[in-house]
Amino acid sequence: MEGKEFLVKLSNSVAISGYENNLHPILKEYFKNYVDEIKYGTLGDFIGIKKGKGGLKIMIAAHMDEVGLMVTNINERGFVEFRSIIGVDSKILPAQEVIIHGKKEVYGVVGAKPPHVLTNEELKKAIDTDDMLIDTGLKREVLMDLVSPGDLISIKRDASNLLGDFITGKALDDRAGICAMFECAKILKNTEHYADVYFVGTVMEEAGLRGARTVANIINPDIGIAIDVTSADKYAKDDIQVECGKNIKIAVGPNIHPELVEKLIKTADKNDIPFKIVAEPGRTGTDAWAIQVSGEGVATLLISIPIKYMHTSTEVINYSDVEKAGKLIASFIASLKDWGDIYA
Repeated sequence: MEGKEFLVKLSNSVAISGYENNLHPILKEYFKNYVDEIKYGTLGDFIGIKKGKGGLKIMIAAHMDEVGLMVTNINERGFVEFRSIIGVDSKILPAQEVIIHGKKEVYGVVGAKPPHVLTNEELKKAIDTDDMLIDTGLKREVLMDLVSPGDLISIKRDASNLLGDFITGKALDDRAGICAMFECAKILKNTEHYADVYFVGTVMEEAGLRGARTVANIINPDIGIAIDVTSADKYAKDDIQVECGKNIKIAVGPNIHPELVEKLIKTADKNDIPFKIVAEPGRTGTDAWAIQVSGEGVATLLISIPIKYMHTSTEVINYSDVEKAGKLIASFIASLKDWGDIYA
């Protein structure tokens, strides 16, 4: 399946916040047959434009970046000290294999004190990043020639297909959203629509929604649709309302345009797309938050794909949910000619 292959390629690539340009060739390869023009934002956002018959401008956004680490020092014993760039849970780091992206790729493992030598008090607490080091096995003088402070560090992990439509890998938050845009673009290729559609892979979402804010000011869309992931770890929390492989999430709340979301819900019902309406009474923490207040204001929607084990190197999604999101957005776009279709 083309979409699943695309997601595996994206997951296996490294694009930590602020360094997303690594994904440009892959996105260009997959989107080029479904859009009329490809360009890039000042900060590195990917923008694929598909022209309609004339009408609204709709921006669809999914972020390209992933959480990651950065080298801060090589200590006197030849171990690499590091810090999280954004969003890495320190609990998952001990014993991870990593790649340091220096002058060439250097492989290492994250080491910490073994449990045998920890005090009872230390055993009760998560290990702090400051107490971890990366062991490359190289002598300090060799390592100093290859690695410098500021070099990026990624988790060494290849995506894998699980049973059914399940996939596990790193950075499925939000590469799954990029694939939902791709599924939407494939449908729109053979669908009449009036709106000009901008498929945007945004940068630095994890670092503060920066790409969405700037690229929305460039495009100045009438409607913004953010695609992100949402926690589906139902085993851990009883009130989680979405599950992988069963439904997708449609957000409602002050970040969401009320008439637009009513139209979106009707579209989902009409096309038999299973969904859950989830209240977001405050910040959504997604690109939708930044898009809404760009320019003179943008009518905004948020659609989320269920994910398990978010911000780990073994995130899990079901690809059928990616297809649901893509189909919903394509059907919604095809139903719009102008604002009259929304307020009718």
